[in-house]
Amino acid sequence: MEHWVPMHGEPRETDNALAAWGVPPDARWLAFDTETTGLSGGTGTRAFMIGAAEMDGDRLWIRQWLITTLAAEADLLKAFAACLTPDTWLVSYNGRCYDAPLLVTRYRLARQVNPLAGLPHLDLLHPVRRRWRGVWPNCRLATAERELLGVVREDDLPGSEAPGAWRRYLQGGSSKDLRRVLDHNAQDVRSLAGILGCAPTAFCTPVESKRTQLMACAEVLMCL
Repeated sequence: MEHWVPMHGEPRETDNALAAWGVPPDARWLAFDTETTGLSGGTGTRAFMIGAAEMDGDRLWIRQWLITTLAAEADLLKAFAACLTPDTWLVSYNGRCYDAPLLVTRYRLARQVNPLAGLPHLDLLHPVRRRWRGVWPNCRLATAERELLGVVREDDLPGSEAPGAWRRYLQGGSSKDLRRVLDHNAQDVRSLAGILGCAPTAFCTPVESKRTQLMACAEVLMCL
């Protein structure tokens, strides 16, 4: 599935703003998120859906890949790999600890070249957690998008229910909840692009000292 959506209203000078973090002005950002067959990780967990979003002027190009048979996993991995180029900068939310390692494992088991190897990866969870821990109730993506972008999800299917929705569909059940998983995944990658557009101005407020700002920027660079 692919479609174009308007940006959330975030600043369009994203690349210029991120230059303060050492990001080149011509960086090609790709926000990604996976929906998996389980939440614990490990070799038995697969990604049955991958979503990706790229900035295209004042719009986002969102692509999503979904498999309905386990045999299709190899094609899913190839399709996502085709989106990545040597100048791609990955953007995720907790992706360095979960999504990326899971995909690396799946590429290895499928005996395919790992396309994520060597690509810089900005995990937005870390700067968000450093800046708003103790200020917000939590630093989940849903909280960050609500506080920074004004996004309040309606009829959102929690990520923890995604594996069950996929299995029920494979067993001949309704596609209603699986469509909600698609909507959830699309909103995830859309919000990632929005939060990226808020940086670094939202992460370094005028009341913070120069030393605090430099510490925040250094922590982000450690995530690349």
